[in-house]
Amino acid sequence: MDAIVDPGDETRPGLRDWKAWFAEYDNPGSSLAQRLAVVQRGIQRALDEAPAGSIKILSLCAGQGRDLIPVLAEHPRRADVRARLIEFDPAIARVARDAAAATGLDGVVDVVTGDAADPALFGDYAPADLLLLCGIFGNITEADIQNTATRAANLTARGGTAIWTRHRFDPAVIPRIHGWFTAAGFSDLWESDSELPTAVYVAGNRHERNPAPLPDDTKLFTFVK
Repeated sequence: MDAIVDPGDETRPGLRDWKAWFAEYDNPGSSLAQRLAVVQRGIQRALDEAPAGSIKILSLCAGQGRDLIPVLAEHPRRADVRARLIEFDPAIARVARDAAAATGLDGVVDVVTGDAADPALFGDYAPADLLLLCGIFGNITEADIQNTATRAANLTARGGTAIWTRHRFDPAVIPRIHGWFTAAGFSDLWESDSELPTAVYVAGNRHERNPAPLPDDTKLFTFVK
Protein backbone atom coordinates (compact mmCIF):
# COMPACT_ATOMS: atom_id res chain seq x y z
CA MET A 1 0.00 0.00 0.00
CA ASP A 2 1.35 3.42 -0.94
CA ALA A 3 0.62 6.64 0.89
CA ILE A 4 1.05 10.04 -0.70
CA VAL A 5 4.62 11.27 -0.38
CA ASP A 6 5.80 14.68 -1.50
CA PRO A 7 8.48 13.87 -4.13
CA GLY A 8 10.31 17.06 -3.26
CA ASP A 9 10.72 15.78 0.30
CA GLU A 10 12.14 12.40 -0.61
CA THR A 11 15.74 13.49 0.02
CA ARG A 12 15.61 16.22 2.62
CA PRO A 13 18.73 18.41 2.86
CA GLY A 14 20.99 17.54 5.79
CA LEU A 15 19.73 13.95 6.19
CA ARG A 16 21.95 10.96 5.47
CA ASP A 17 21.76 8.89 2.32
CA TRP A 18 19.82 5.92 3.69
CA LYS A 19 20.26 3.83 0.53
CA ALA A 20 24.04 3.84 1.04
CA TRP A 21 23.60 3.25 4.77
CA PHE A 22 21.71 -0.01 4.17
CA ALA A 23 24.69 -1.44 2.28
CA GLU A 24 26.45 -1.90 5.64
CA TYR A 25 23.99 -4.65 6.51
CA ASP A 26 25.77 -6.82 3.95
CA ASN A 27 29.08 -6.51 5.81
CA PRO A 28 28.97 -9.29 8.46
CA GLY A 29 31.45 -7.46 10.71
CA SER A 30 29.63 -4.15 10.70
CA SER A 31 27.81 -2.79 13.75
CA LEU A 32 24.61 -2.71 11.70
CA ALA A 33 24.85 -6.42 10.93
CA GLN A 34 25.46 -7.16 14.61
CA ARG A 35 22.50 -5.00 15.62
CA LEU A 36 20.32 -6.72 13.04
CA ALA A 37 21.14 -10.13 14.53
CA VAL A 38 20.06 -8.97 18.00
CA VAL A 39 16.82 -7.43 16.72
CA GLN A 40 15.99 -10.59 14.78
CA ARG A 41 16.53 -12.73 17.88
CA GLY A 42 14.21 -10.41 19.78
CA ILE A 43 11.55 -10.76 17.09
CA GLN A 44 11.98 -14.54 17.14
CA ARG A 45 11.48 -14.53 20.91
CA ALA A 46 8.38 -12.34 20.69
CA LEU A 47 6.82 -14.66 18.10
CA ASP A 48 7.76 -17.75 20.08
CA GLU A 49 6.16 -16.37 23.25
CA ALA A 50 3.04 -14.89 21.63
CA PRO A 51 -0.21 -16.48 22.85
CA ALA A 52 -2.37 -18.46 20.47
CA GLY A 53 -4.33 -16.41 17.97
CA SER A 54 -3.56 -13.54 15.66
CA ILE A 55 -0.34 -11.52 16.00
CA LYS A 56 -0.27 -7.92 14.88
CA ILE A 57 3.13 -6.33 14.14
CA LEU A 58 3.85 -2.67 13.51
CA SER A 59 7.30 -1.56 12.28
CA LEU A 60 8.02 2.18 12.05
CA CYS A 61 10.89 3.31 9.81
CA ALA A 62 11.00 -0.26 8.57
CA GLY A 63 13.60 0.30 5.87
CA GLN A 64 14.07 -2.74 3.66
CA GLY A 65 12.25 -4.98 6.13
CA ARG A 66 15.41 -6.85 7.08
CA ASP A 67 14.49 -6.90 10.76
CA LEU A 68 11.23 -8.74 10.31
CA ILE A 69 10.78 -10.39 6.92
CA PRO A 70 13.54 -13.06 7.11
CA VAL A 71 12.44 -14.09 10.61
CA LEU A 72 8.77 -14.17 9.74
CA ALA A 73 9.37 -16.12 6.53
CA GLU A 74 10.79 -19.06 8.51
CA HIS A 75 8.61 -18.87 11.63
CA PRO A 76 5.84 -21.44 12.30
CA ARG A 77 3.50 -18.63 13.42
CA ARG A 78 3.74 -16.73 10.12
CA ALA A 79 0.15 -17.58 9.20
CA ASP A 80 -1.04 -15.88 12.41
CA VAL A 81 0.73 -12.61 11.63
CA ARG A 82 -0.47 -9.41 10.02
CA ALA A 83 2.33 -6.86 9.80
CA ARG A 84 2.43 -3.25 8.68
CA LEU A 85 5.81 -1.81 7.73
CA ILE A 86 6.10 1.93 7.16
CA GLU A 87 9.02 3.44 5.24
CA PHE A 88 9.37 6.98 3.90
CA ASP A 89 11.65 6.38 0.91
CA PRO A 90 9.72 4.83 -2.00
CA ALA A 91 12.76 3.00 -3.41
CA ILE A 92 13.62 1.48 -0.03
CA ALA A 93 9.99 0.55 0.58
CA ARG A 94 9.96 -1.18 -2.79
CA VAL A 95 12.84 -3.40 -1.64
CA ALA A 96 10.81 -4.42 1.42
CA ARG A 97 7.74 -5.06 -0.70
CA ASP A 98 9.74 -7.22 -3.11
CA ALA A 99 11.29 -9.16 -0.21
CA ALA A 100 7.85 -9.89 1.22
CA ALA A 101 6.63 -11.10 -2.16
CA ALA A 102 9.72 -13.26 -2.68
CA THR A 103 9.12 -15.06 0.61
CA GLY A 104 5.41 -15.59 0.06
CA LEU A 105 4.37 -12.96 2.61
CA ASP A 106 2.26 -10.77 0.28
CA GLY A 107 -0.90 -11.24 2.29
CA VAL A 108 0.93 -11.07 5.59
CA VAL A 109 3.20 -8.04 5.27
CA ASP A 110 1.74 -4.69 4.20
CA VAL A 111 4.45 -2.17 3.26
CA VAL A 112 3.29 1.45 3.37
CA THR A 113 5.25 4.29 1.81
CA GLY A 114 4.95 7.36 3.99
CA ASP A 115 6.01 9.18 7.14
CA ALA A 116 6.35 6.60 9.93
CA ALA A 117 5.83 9.35 12.52
CA ASP A 118 2.34 10.11 11.20
CA PRO A 119 -0.39 8.31 13.19
CA ALA A 120 -2.66 8.50 10.17
CA LEU A 121 -0.66 5.62 8.71
CA PHE A 122 -0.83 3.31 11.72
CA GLY A 123 -3.47 4.58 14.17
CA ASP A 124 -5.96 2.05 12.83
CA TYR A 125 -3.40 -0.71 13.36
CA ALA A 126 -2.83 -0.10 17.05
CA PRO A 127 -2.46 -1.69 19.47
CA ALA A 128 0.06 -4.13 18.02
CA ASP A 129 1.43 -7.23 19.70
CA LEU A 130 4.94 -6.34 18.53
CA LEU A 131 6.12 -2.77 17.96
CA LEU A 132 9.46 -2.22 16.22
CA LEU A 133 11.20 1.12 16.78
CA CYS A 134 14.56 0.32 15.20
CA GLY A 135 16.91 2.89 13.72
CA ILE A 136 14.88 5.80 15.07
CA PHE A 137 16.18 6.93 18.47
CA GLY A 138 19.66 7.78 17.19
CA ASN A 139 18.24 10.19 14.63
CA ILE A 140 15.73 12.27 16.60
CA THR A 141 15.84 14.68 19.55
CA GLU A 142 15.57 13.50 23.16
CA ALA A 143 12.19 15.21 23.41
CA ASP A 144 10.96 13.18 20.46
CA ILE A 145 12.43 9.97 21.92
CA GLN A 146 10.48 10.62 25.11
CA ASN A 147 7.32 11.36 23.16
CA THR A 148 7.70 8.17 21.11
CA ALA A 149 8.39 6.01 24.16
CA THR A 150 5.37 7.52 25.92
CA ARG A 151 3.06 6.97 22.97
CA ALA A 152 4.37 3.45 22.47
CA ALA A 153 1.91 2.66 25.27
CA ASN A 154 -0.90 3.57 22.87
CA LEU A 155 0.59 1.47 20.10
CA THR A 156 1.38 -1.74 22.01
CA ALA A 157 -1.16 -4.25 23.29
CA ARG A 158 -1.09 -5.35 26.92
CA GLY A 159 1.49 -8.13 27.11
CA GLY A 160 2.94 -7.00 23.80
CA THR A 161 6.60 -6.26 23.13
CA ALA A 162 8.30 -3.07 21.99
CA ILE A 163 11.81 -3.47 20.54
CA TRP A 164 13.97 -0.36 20.15
CA THR A 165 17.54 0.54 19.26
CA ARG A 166 19.95 3.32 20.13
CA HIS A 167 23.72 3.72 20.09
CA ARG A 168 25.65 3.96 23.39
CA PHE A 169 27.75 7.00 22.52
CA ASP A 170 27.58 10.08 24.76
CA PRO A 171 25.31 11.61 25.83
CA ALA A 172 24.19 8.50 27.70
CA VAL A 173 20.45 8.70 27.10
CA ILE A 174 19.68 4.96 27.35
CA PRO A 175 18.87 5.01 31.11
CA ARG A 176 16.41 7.84 30.48
CA ILE A 177 14.80 5.92 27.61
CA HIS A 178 14.26 2.96 29.92
CA GLY A 179 12.75 5.36 32.45
CA TRP A 180 10.36 6.75 29.86
CA PHE A 181 9.22 3.27 28.88
CA THR A 182 8.77 2.36 32.54
CA ALA A 183 6.68 5.48 33.14
CA ALA A 184 4.55 4.53 30.15
CA GLY A 185 3.76 1.13 31.66
CA PHE A 186 6.48 -1.10 30.21
CA SER A 187 8.74 -3.54 32.04
CA ASP A 188 12.25 -4.47 30.92
CA LEU A 189 12.46 -7.83 29.13
CA TRP A 190 16.00 -8.00 27.78
CA GLU A 191 18.85 -5.92 26.43
CA SER A 192 21.78 -6.52 24.10
CA ASP A 193 25.22 -7.66 25.26
CA SER A 194 27.40 -4.82 26.57
CA GLU A 195 30.37 -6.40 24.76
CA LEU A 196 28.88 -5.40 21.40
CA PRO A 197 30.25 -2.26 19.69
CA THR A 198 29.26 1.08 21.23
CA ALA A 199 27.15 1.74 18.14
CA VAL A 200 24.85 -1.14 19.14
CA TYR A 201 22.17 -1.19 21.79
CA VAL A 202 18.88 -3.07 21.50
CA ALA A 203 16.21 -3.56 24.15
CA GLY A 204 12.88 -5.32 24.48
CA ASN A 205 10.14 -4.05 26.79
CA ARG A 206 6.79 -5.61 27.66
CA HIS A 207 3.65 -3.48 27.99
CA GLU A 208 1.92 -4.17 31.29
CA ARG A 209 -1.15 -1.95 30.96
CA ASN A 210 -4.29 -1.78 28.85
CA PRO A 211 -3.51 0.66 26.03
CA ALA A 212 -5.54 3.80 25.57
CA PRO A 213 -6.35 5.11 22.08
CA LEU A 214 -3.84 7.52 20.56
CA PRO A 215 -4.62 10.91 22.10
CA ASP A 216 -4.30 12.91 18.85
CA ASP A 217 -2.78 12.90 15.40
CA THR A 218 0.42 14.75 16.34
CA LYS A 219 3.57 13.30 14.78
CA LEU A 220 5.67 11.09 17.04
CA PHE A 221 9.03 12.41 15.89
CA THR A 222 11.02 14.22 13.22
CA PHE A 223 14.35 12.97 11.88
CA VAL A 224 17.14 15.51 12.40
CA LYS A 225 19.97 13.54 10.71
